Amino acid sequence: MLSLNREKLRSSHQRLWFALDAVMLILLFINLTWLLLDSLYAVNGIQDMVRQGAPDLAAFYDPIHRNFIFYDLIFVSLFLSEFALRWGHAVVKGTYQRWYFYPFIHWYDLVGCIPTSGARVLRILRVVSILYRLQKYGIIDLSKTRLFEFFNFYYEALLEELTDRIVIKVLSGTQVEVQRGSPVLHRIQQEILLPRRQQLVDWLSEKVAEGARHGYVPKHQDLRRYLEENVAEAMNQNKDLKPLRYMPVIGTWASHALDRAVGDIVAQVIHQILSDLASRNNHAFVEDLVEVFINEQEEPDSASSQQVVAAVVEVLELIKDQVRIKHWRTELDERLAQNNNSD
Repeated sequence: MLSLNREKLRSSHQRLWFALDAVMLILLFINLTWLLLDSLYAVNGIQDMVRQGAPDLAAFYDPIHRNFIFYDLIFVSLFLSEFALRWGHAVVKGTYQRWYFYPFIHWYDLVGCIPTSGARVLRILRVVSILYRLQKYGIIDLSKTRLFEFFNFYYEALLEELTDRIVIKVLSGTQVEVQRGSPVLHRIQQEILLPRRQQLVDWLSEKVAEGARHGYVPKHQDLRRYLEENVAEAMNQNKDLKPLRYMPVIGTWASHALDRAVGDIVAQVIHQILSDLASRNNHAFVEDLVEVFINEQEEPDSASSQQVVAAVVEVLELIKDQVRIKHWRTELDERLAQNNNSD
């Protein structure tokens, strides 16, 4: 349902222009309706039916039909007058950088005034432009009308189909270029990663710290016990340390003391490493790591380079699969299901 915002209309400083828009919409509706009816009357079969069924109406309209261009020129003169008025207003207000820009930007208004059957159709664009202007200023709201929803749905569907095909074509070309050994990977490294090295370091450092804080710190006691038990088990099975256990008097004590000391040292080292990763102290370590990976130079034919190429191609293929999903079809199925449920 078309709604009119009366508050916006009363508070606007362009009420005269909106009134002119309303008048032009009425004239355009009359003119376009007349164009349609006259086109139908020009069909011989329909003209014969009118003459047989309503001879008085045919006698009245025949002279108008023969002089159709003359009567249409009356509307054209009104349309051109409105066009000249808006052009002059745009020049006075300095809407565009040059005074002669207006007719080029509103070319459809001029072309629609040409009194030929092909050009008259463009008068519909004048209707669209007026409605768009009223919608832009909030005077009317077309978004909730069935007609708008219908055309907007199929416009979005057409736009999605076109853009999807273009994107898939571009991605397919990129895949071919990468597989042929295009320098795109080197350019990504030099032109994208290197200039953003500091941002990558900050982001990765924060992620590593967050992962260490949430993954290690709450369970560091469990990890410590696990490390101590594994170290003790490994030392018990070590052949070089077994003679120590059989030493008289101090053998057992020394063995247990050594187990505790080594386990404590290993657990303490791991604890310190993960604690550093969970703090800001990991920044230098992550920076060195990123520096190595970004500046690493690989031979084009090396196994690791080929793996990177394969990974990039697979990522692009996944993006293509996602692009192929037709969201408008899903929306259409949902609408049909809602309509069936309501029925």
